[in-house]
Amino acid sequence: MESLVKSAASAILSYTAHYATTKFYNYLCVPDGMIGFLTGLVTTGSPVCQTSLKIISNTEISYSTILIMGVTRGLIDTLLPKVSH
Repeated sequence: MESLVKSAASAILSYTAHYATTKFYNYLCVPDGMIGFLTGLVTTGSPVCQTSLKIISNTEISYSTILIMGVTRGLIDTLLPKVSH
């Protein structure tokens, strides 16, 4: 049960970082509307925006991996009989 709680906490933390960074990127680097389109020509190349994109990409991979591992673990636990050592 402890590993399940830790896995869920990891997924929540990874998704929270992904969501927060995405919102930050949208607000700072490419705001909505024509002003965002025009300012985005300059801001998207900044170090802050580049770093934000890397964080978004890495947290997407982390979150996806956690979900896939959780689903496959559930399938394995369901399909294979419990083996006691």
